[in-house]
Amino acid sequence: MPNRVKVHVQLKGAQTEILTESALRFLTALHRTFNATRLSLLDARDRAQQRLDGGEQLDFPTETAHICADPSWVCAHPAPGLEDRRVEITGPTDRKMVVNALNSGAKTFMADFEDSNSPTFQNMINGQVNLRDAVRRQVDFEQGGKSYKLSENPATLIVRPRGWHLDEPRVTVDHQPMSGSLFDFGLYFFHNAAELVKRGSGPYFYLPKMEHYLEARLWNDVFNFAQTYLHIPIGTIRATVLIETLPAAFQMEEILFELRYHSSGLNCGRWDYIFSFIKKRRFDKTAVLPDRKD
Repeated sequence: MPNRVKVHVQLKGAQTEILTESALRFLTALHRTFNATRLSLLDARDRAQQRLDGGEQLDFPTETAHICADPSWVCAHPAPGLEDRRVEITGPTDRKMVVNALNSGAKTFMADFEDSNSPTFQNMINGQVNLRDAVRRQVDFEQGGKSYKLSENPATLIVRPRGWHLDEPRVTVDHQPMSGSLFDFGLYFFHNAAELVKRGSGPYFYLPKMEHYLEARLWNDVFNFAQTYLHIPIGTIRATVLIETLPAAFQMEEILFELRYHSSGLNCGRWDYIFSFIKKRRFDKTAVLPDRKD
């Protein structure tokens, strides 16, 4: 195990094939390279909230006006399997859900390590086992006398890691908990990126809960680092950003710009957006949510 890295839970069975020494070295490199920036961006969120609580109003950032006004930059072309996303399905990463969702007839399946998943360590690691097996078409199993087998043309797999604000306390590096984002992304990418490319697809992600374009820049830096580390061509990763916080709605073009070589567009997450509206404007008595019928 890498120096000053500790897994605080006993691993069992196939879990040991996920948290291998080489995978932990990769996670450690991600943590030591990017965690300080992540923590500084979370501090910036707190300061922004304090300004909003003091009466400051959200607005479009002036320092990026030139990006919004520049018609020359474009985002990446749709990656293989992401050309048609008219029907998507989502759910947690338990084995039965993975098989049923991939077989559902939807164009894509967002395998969720975030909101629809209870973040026990067993769920997080077993989910990685299930996704590894699904990528290799080895996820078939039997339960209750019923067989679950992947179809010939399953949905395209997209993985949602936890947001920047969440830690993974069961794995520590240098006595600090790992970022849940880096943990979820890192394990899936490490074990599956090359295999996905070999099969004509790629490592695709949904990115949740961002509040600032600098958080998107951090993801882009992580992508570049990870691709270089594993000798995967830059631009192989694709990421769809969920616009589910009020501040992010004022920086959508900037978020696309930061991720433009890895971008697969934006998607509005309405429930978290409503929560963010309430949280961000909690001291503004003029901020009232519209009626649902409107």
